[in-house]
Amino acid sequence: MASRPKRRAVCGGASVPREQAEEEDEVEDEDEDDEDSEEEEDEDEIVDEEVNIEFEAFSISDNDYDGIKKLLQQLFLKAPVNTAELTDLLIQQNHIGSVIKQTDVSEDSDDDVDEDEIFGFISLLNLTERKGTQCAEQIKELILSFCEKNCEKSMVEQLDKLLNDTTKPVGFLLSERFINVPPQIALPMHQQLQKELAEAHKTNKPCGKCCFYLLISKTFVEAGKHSKKKQSNQEKVELMFANAEEEFFYEAILKFSYSVQEESDTCLGGRWSFDDVPMKPLRTVMLIPGDKMNEIMDKLKEHLSI
Repeated sequence: MASRPKRRAVCGGASVPREQAEEEDEVEDEDEDDEDSEEEEDEDEIVDEEVNIEFEAFSISDNDYDGIKKLLQQLFLKAPVNTAELTDLLIQQNHIGSVIKQTDVSEDSDDDVDEDEIFGFISLLNLTERKGTQCAEQIKELILSFCEKNCEKSMVEQLDKLLNDTTKPVGFLLSERFINVPPQIALPMHQQLQKELAEAHKTNKPCGKCCFYLLISKTFVEAGKHSKKKQSNQEKVELMFANAEEEFFYEAILKFSYSVQEESDTCLGGRWSFDDVPMKPLRTVMLIPGDKMNEIMDKLKEHLSI
């Protein structure tokens, strides 16, 4: 068995609701209705049960390939982005970024737990340094294409200029996790990433210098509220963020949203509702100046400290 990667930052514990990620198939055999009813009652009894799990952050390693790729697909859905190449690049630059795993999984544990299973990850891809790689170009093309469809011409021109200005590197910030993992875990993850980026800049390693941070956030809006008209940078949309902490990044110099309702998203799809109000799934693009990150980190610390 391969040894676990280097530990980075202890993320602490969390109470995670034990819920099914996907809907169960309906029972077809009427003869087994009574048994199935009893089983369903037992399942109903544990739906709201909370399981205390201790999380810890580890450096990214080859063993994390499948978990990272799965979480990237959760973000990009059917978008034409080479998530396999993107995953490889994130693993190669393991001097930055972390994965969240369950702490000290016992080999004789009764639970069927994979010690290499990741619950989330954080990293950054410098789109300027990685210019020419397929995934970096696809990410820029994806964002610009949706900007053209959803935004005014002036915003499209501004975004295109910023993404292609080689003198001001743009870092694509990636922070993905399972839906039941609470936002408090994001604080030490972001703090650790900022330390690693500062160290990389000091030692002239890749990803060290970013003048802007690009973020694609999973968001929701009340069905019918997301307008089809061209968005301006000043337009206010009542968004709900799947990763709650990402709301603090919304003070961006450039931001817009686009719908992903037609794409399949098992865990974060259009079936979501809040207080019986149907929600429409979006992706919200935000471009944040690098000199704003300290301010954002302070807000995260203020609201997410346990």
